[in-house]
Amino acid sequence: MRSDPRLPYLTELERKALWLSTWMIHNANHVRPNEDGMKVGGHQASSASLATILTALYFAVLRPEDRVAVKPHAGPVFHAIQYLAGNQTREKLENFRGYGGVQSYPSRTKDTDDVDFSTGSVGLGVAQTLFGALVRDYVRAHGWGLDRPEGRMVALVGDAEMDEGNIFEALMEGWKHGLRRTWWIIDYNRQSLDAVIREGLYTRFEEIFRSFGWDVVVLKYGSLMDAAFAEAGGERLRAWIDTAPNQLYAALTFQGGAAWRRRLEQDLADDSDALALIGRRSDADLAALMGNLGGHDLTNLLAAFAAADNDRPTVFIAYTVKGFGLPLAGHKDNHSGLLTPAQVELFREKAQVRPGHEWEPFEGLSLPAEDLRRFVGQAPFFSEGTRLRDAPRLPVPQDFPCPRQPVLSTQAGFGMILNELARSDAPIADRIVTTSPDVTVSTNLGGWVNRRGLFAREEMRDLFRAERIPSTFTWDFSAKGQHIELGIAEMNLFLLLSGLGLSHKLFGERLIPIGTLYDPFICRGLDALNYACYQDARFIIAATPSGVTLAPEGGAHQSIGTPLIGLAQDGLSTFEPAFVDELSVLMAHALDHVQRDGPEGGSVYLRLSTRGIAQPTRTMSPRLAEDIVAGAYWMREPGPNAELVVAYTGALAPEAIEAVGRMAEDRRDVGLLAITSADRLHAGWTQGQRAREGGERGAVSHIETLLAGLGPHCGLVTAIDGHPATLGWLGSVRGHRTRALGVERFGQTGTVADLYRHYGLDARGIVMAAAGLAPERPIRHLGLAYG
Repeated sequence: MRSDPRLPYLTELERKALWLSTWMIHNANHVRPNEDGMKVGGHQASSASLATILTALYFAVLRPEDRVAVKPHAGPVFHAIQYLAGNQTREKLENFRGYGGVQSYPSRTKDTDDVDFSTGSVGLGVAQTLFGALVRDYVRAHGWGLDRPEGRMVALVGDAEMDEGNIFEALMEGWKHGLRRTWWIIDYNRQSLDAVIREGLYTRFEEIFRSFGWDVVVLKYGSLMDAAFAEAGGERLRAWIDTAPNQLYAALTFQGGAAWRRRLEQDLADDSDALALIGRRSDADLAALMGNLGGHDLTNLLAAFAAADNDRPTVFIAYTVKGFGLPLAGHKDNHSGLLTPAQVELFREKAQVRPGHEWEPFEGLSLPAEDLRRFVGQAPFFSEGTRLRDAPRLPVPQDFPCPRQPVLSTQAGFGMILNELARSDAPIADRIVTTSPDVTVSTNLGGWVNRRGLFAREEMRDLFRAERIPSTFTWDFSAKGQHIELGIAEMNLFLLLSGLGLSHKLFGERLIPIGTLYDPFICRGLDALNYACYQDARFIIAATPSGVTLAPEGGAHQSIGTPLIGLAQDGLSTFEPAFVDELSVLMAHALDHVQRDGPEGGSVYLRLSTRGIAQPTRTMSPRLAEDIVAGAYWMREPGPNAELVVAYTGALAPEAIEAVGRMAEDRRDVGLLAITSADRLHAGWTQGQRAREGGERGAVSHIETLLAGLGPHCGLVTAIDGHPATLGWLGSVRGHRTRALGVERFGQTGTVADLYRHYGLDARGIVMAAAGLAPERPIRHLGLAYG
């Protein structure tokens, strides 16, 4: 059989990637000055187990159109490979895990080399490739990007990552949508952070993946093993390898050739051919043979990757050794272990790296540097330079829809606005993609879906419609549909939104993703939401119902902490409008905001309500629209001698308006502040303070401007259907006494009025809170005195 001419180059590059990743971590922990004495860490063993696979992929197998999620703990070897390709600097490698250096785990936004998907929260990068594949198929099915090659989605997966439930939720969704052109490569080193993997786990993996329609390729043996198996006694050796417990295999790997010999001679004593096979090999050769698993053999890896059917989802279960090639290989404590300086010096000698030349890309290799540099330059993956794409922004219609009805909820208004966009011929409407975890109808996406259809690569007609059975909704699937139906798993929702929201960077085609879900269940997918924002994916989420407004459903369907999530989540602007004209302004803003690069843009979270409330009759002026986007405006501006301001958010507008109306009989200057975004107000206030601290004396935030006219004697009552801390900070802006009202405990069933009365959020509760701020000034109305 003719040898692959790439093997000599790949073998040398594998050695160099292993050295650089190991040295990078050692330098950060033992060489670089450590000012605070804290361990830096870096996962030398986890990087080593993937060095061979990553070398084969990046220097031989991958193409520029492929997109890759690298196992988080293999970040150092990934950065080493990027350094060899000229995509990373020595300065950043030297500062690994330091300020401004390469990140602990590959990051799209923090690293400067070629990261496709951020990883770090284990399991999420894996599932992200599945949803990335669905987005790729969506883009191509709509006829976009057909002039570009169709890439694969590739994930490098730690075997312990397979404990993460989100991976299996994603597998189900992939099966539903006909997943294709996706590779998952499981680094089956049989060790987790704390222990050795349970016996027979790989067979469970096989069964699970096959049941979901994946091809399964098991890479258990390397070419040295294959050759040994062909010798007399080889089949007996294969049987021993296949039945050896994981802990035993790991322990013997750590102990080395002599330990292998003792154990094999003991267990195979009744087979003279097997003993002879072992006897023909030195201790070093025997250790090399037993460590020559499929995931460390370039010959077998290249053959397996070349033979894969790229149009199908394929999982490669690659047997590896954790810490392969290092002194701590196989030890059960090696996950967070570090080579000692003495061990690194021994490894340096083995790698033939001279002191002072540790960072030189081709130091110590047996092939000429120029030949290696030329080989790397010709690797297909690196042939086109930077692989990130972009797409032009889409204009937001000037005549943006704004439904007008006397009584309306923001959730219903949201559905009406999308329905009007669906009817329009605005270019941006063709790029909107909606999705929802099995609550499409109950979050008011039905009108949009009726007009724009559901997405599937193969057409499926609505059987109810075909049989002429009356139904409000039409569920026709086609390749041109613009709603992606999901099962009831919020992790999948946010991972799909993340994939859709990166389409312009990954595929050069801009999409505007809008996802809907129940507001309390944001917490179900919070890790994936945080991950999507960390990647700088751009999307809009509309969550409903806010707070306890779905009162009859009880506490399981009521949200308390979601406003605080919106306030704290980086990369996500959060709004909670009370009225539909506010929502119209904010949706137009959101469609533009998700398209802006850098810190000027980001994703948007709209916290909506199912509660219908009376709508104001007013003209939306440019100034009012600006204030709505900035986070607040005066619904009733306070007079010059105001003693009280009520600040409210969202569905509590009727209670706040009623309370101010009652108190106005005694306090005419009382103000009513409508807050559309506590998040934007707080961010602006923080930014203003930083600017002043930096020397910009005239810097002032929107909320500081709004509250500037209030005297020090004025009190604030804040009210939100959510945790009161969301608005409780307002008193710190100008030093006003503040009483923050909200929801702090799980609700129960009842009516909205019942629950608002229970929590002190009704008009009476707001009045009582105001009286508590100034007990010397009783408020009288409806024949009752408070205070």
